[in-house]
Amino acid sequence: VIILLDQPIPRFANLPLPEPAQFNNAVEINNLSFRYSNDSPYILKNVNIEIPKGSVIGIVGTTGCGKSTLLDLFMGLLIPTEGRILVDGQTISHSNTRSWQRHISNVPQHIYLTDGTIEENIAFGIEKDQIDHAKIIKAAERAQISSLIDDFKYGYQTLVGERGMRLSGGQRQRIGLARAFYKESDVLVLDEATSALDDQTESAVMKSIENMDDDITVLIIAHRLTTLKNCDKIIKFEKDFSYKTLTYDELMMQNNKTEDIYAS
Repeated sequence: VIILLDQPIPRFANLPLPEPAQFNNAVEINNLSFRYSNDSPYILKNVNIEIPKGSVIGIVGTTGCGKSTLLDLFMGLLIPTEGRILVDGQTISHSNTRSWQRHISNVPQHIYLTDGTIEENIAFGIEKDQIDHAKIIKAAERAQISSLIDDFKYGYQTLVGERGMRLSGGQRQRIGLARAFYKESDVLVLDEATSALDDQTESAVMKSIENMDDDITVLIIAHRLTTLKNCDKIIKFEKDFSYKTLTYDELMMQNNKTEDIYAS
């Protein structure tokens, strides 16, 4: 623990936020390969994908095929072992990662909540006196949690408990979604972000995402195929590093064939 505490603070920690990187056209993933160390096996190999601005991209595949790793690379949380990720032709590297991340809101499967109020957790990282309550309500409505919050005795000032222990898994996920909507980013990354929601609530959340501005780019990992219904394209990864680009109808047809094989 003491060794960890003695680690230097990153150089950027006390610097002001940089200006967002230019993003008007597309993100290009070029010959991307990744492994966590020189001794470990590859997680992804020779991936080539173009993500136009404003598109909705679904990502599916079996456990361990590299879906979440791809999103971590896309967000600049990991650096490619080989290949490049380009935003409007500019390679994402250590020097401009934070500028690229200014565009992104990430909603993981397991949401981190502080031991504060619902309002503070939606406006995560914003000073209390700078929180825009009107934006909070709008974000909660989009995340399909506003009516639940209104039922609480203290509304948006309700304390969630340490790591959100006073809320259910689905409620925590919806606060995570509201947090992303509050930020009003133009790139939304959802990694199993609706897995704890019932079908009706998930459908309403996805409808909210569908009704967002046309220039919002969305990447979605999901096991529930209906979540991907309105995606422009769906990328299906396999464990042998191969992948296919499919429409929703093609994915459903392929999935039904697989189920028929197992049934027989």
